[in-house]
Amino acid sequence: MRARPLPQPMVFGGPSVEKMLGALPVVADYCGRLDLAGIIDRACPVRDVAILSHGQVIEALVANRLTSPTPLLRVTDWARAWAVEEVLGIDPARLNDDRIARALDAIAPELDRIVGSVGARAISAFGLDVSRLHWDMTSISLYGAYEQTDPGYAAPRFGHPKDRRPDLKQVQAGLAVTGDGGIPVLHRGYDGGAGEVAQVVGAMTALKNLAGPRDFLLVGDSKLISYGNLHAMVTAGVRFIAPASKLYVRAAELAALDPQAATVVDYVAGRDTGKPADRRGAWRVMEDTLSLPGKRKTDPVLRLRRVFVHSTARATAAMAARAKKLDRARGDLDRVVRGLGSRHYPSEHAVTDRVTTIARTRRVKTYLRTQVGTDPVTGKPTLTWWFDQTALDAEASTDGWYALLTNLPATVTAAEVLTRYKGQEVVERRYSAFKGPLAVAPMFLKTNRRIAALLTVICLALLVFCLIERAVRTAIAPEVRMAGLYPGQKAKPTGRLIFQALSELRLIPATTGQPATIPQPGPVQTRLLNLLAVDPTQPP
Repeated sequence: MRARPLPQPMVFGGPSVEKMLGALPVVADYCGRLDLAGIIDRACPVRDVAILSHGQVIEALVANRLTSPTPLLRVTDWARAWAVEEVLGIDPARLNDDRIARALDAIAPELDRIVGSVGARAISAFGLDVSRLHWDMTSISLYGAYEQTDPGYAAPRFGHPKDRRPDLKQVQAGLAVTGDGGIPVLHRGYDGGAGEVAQVVGAMTALKNLAGPRDFLLVGDSKLISYGNLHAMVTAGVRFIAPASKLYVRAAELAALDPQAATVVDYVAGRDTGKPADRRGAWRVMEDTLSLPGKRKTDPVLRLRRVFVHSTARATAAMAARAKKLDRARGDLDRVVRGLGSRHYPSEHAVTDRVTTIARTRRVKTYLRTQVGTDPVTGKPTLTWWFDQTALDAEASTDGWYALLTNLPATVTAAEVLTRYKGQEVVERRYSAFKGPLAVAPMFLKTNRRIAALLTVICLALLVFCLIERAVRTAIAPEVRMAGLYPGQKAKPTGRLIFQALSELRLIPATTGQPATIPQPGPVQTRLLNLLAVDPTQPP
């Protein structure tokens, strides 16, 4: 039997000299085109002896959020592992948490000025179309008590969190994105308990200043609609579209509408692209006029167009959701009936409490009918229940219908009103990136002043993220999808896929007599760099 050879001894080698490069050159190029550091430095100058300006620090934080989101205490480690010194010209040791905190404190009083200037620069440098802007708000959960807050900045409060963390305080962020590519050109921070309706006029005024002499259409959700907001927009000459809440369209009005009497809209949802015509969602519209009086006698009556929309996709979804909750409620109620007289339901009172809970949690209170009593012979509680078919039919008659309010002129057809409103979902997609790849929530900082500043850093990163996505999509047009971004098939270039593809780039730092080198990028990385017109071997 042959003896097995002895294993060769192993030794530890020196640390790898290779650094992560990823999308750093692209981020640096786009920050330069936005003049991000310059705008911040003009708003928040530092002494001539300072090694780093505030603009450089914030630009580095933007790059960090876009390449490898890191807690502020770990930014120095990120900068050492990534080619921050070679691309941004910043010594990683300078990006300590104290320097970052001072930069956040410095920009906090100038956030409106910085945001407005960067937004205006994005519009001019990238030729953004701001004729349609979409506005929405979201919440960001926070760790920490924040019992002492700095006045003048968004204050952490308990509220109605979108991430379902009622145990945490929150602040809120408002975002306005363009219909052209969904680019976030404006953002604002708000107190955690601030009402969305009350923020519309301030956002509208800021957007009007940003757009300058251009006319623009403001699209939002139902929180856009109140008499005060509508009057302010009409007075300012701003056009708007937003869905009407139950205050402005009654269920009985929707139930009385006939889809067959409405006009078919030539619109195909993105999710239906490529499907046979008979499997696509269909939309129909019809309209009337709504007269909206103010609370005071002196308030003018606003006359708005009310566009009724019927969506087969929405109708199908409503039908399925109702069937699901009825099935769940039916199962819960049947279990109660089987357990009557048991230790769980020993009395009429216990049964009534359980039925009330089922009606509330399963959301069937509108059509659940019950009779609870006590059997005179056995003394056990009794329960008879049924769903009111008339109430079910009344709700089903409104399936698929909703209404939009607008002050667009009659020259814009009801169908065009719908298609312009349809872009509102782009804001929700941006919030998905805001809380996903850019890793926002939950977060912790020592002061609400720094929270406000970090929100701006993240929104500036989102701006760069979206500009890069738009640039790639524009460059490949009229093609919609690109090969290599997703295994085995073409994919629509999203910011997430673009940054993932570029993350494979590496840099070998310079040594004595040897310049810094970048291993040859793969075909996908090469094409993306060409589409973005960025040469990573050249300084930004």
